[in-house]
Amino acid sequence: MAPRKSSDPAAYVALALRLALGGYFAWSGYQKIFIAGLDNFTRAVGNYKMVQAPWDAMLAYTIPWMEIVCGVLLVIGLWKRGALWGLAGLVGVFAFGVGQAWARNLNIDCGCDGNPDGSPMNYSLKFLEFGLYWLAIFFIWFLGRKGSSHVFGGTRLKLPG
Repeated sequence: MAPRKSSDPAAYVALALRLALGGYFAWSGYQKIFIAGLDNFTRAVGNYKMVQAPWDAMLAYTIPWMEIVCGVLLVIGLWKRGALWGLAGLVGVFAFGVGQAWARNLNIDCGCDGNPDGSPMNYSLKFLEFGLYWLAIFFIWFLGRKGSSHVFGGTRLKLPG
């Protein structure tokens, strides 16, 4: 059976957003673990002064793996809604952390992309970035609800009754 061709432009927009957002988060988590190193990211998490050791290390060792898993799942289209919920939760936690750092006038490097260069973050631009993540998540969620196709072609399973 040949896969269905979709002429709906919303499906292409959702696919492009899904690949871009998932790829970005997977790459960001990869950078934190394998390029910058988890020790640097642990210091970046500690800079927020939200949790004490060893909880900062626990967060620093968990968050990048969550980014990678959610990003890869979103890119391959498997468990898209779960991946979107995971990314929404991560963005919410990031926004809360950055917001409390801004409210406490902490002049920190966020460690967001895994490349702590020591330069302080621009809080206004960071919240604009978070808004764009939320907008992309919203569009992927609602544009993806329109289609009934499965990641590997075919249709969703319909239970009898």
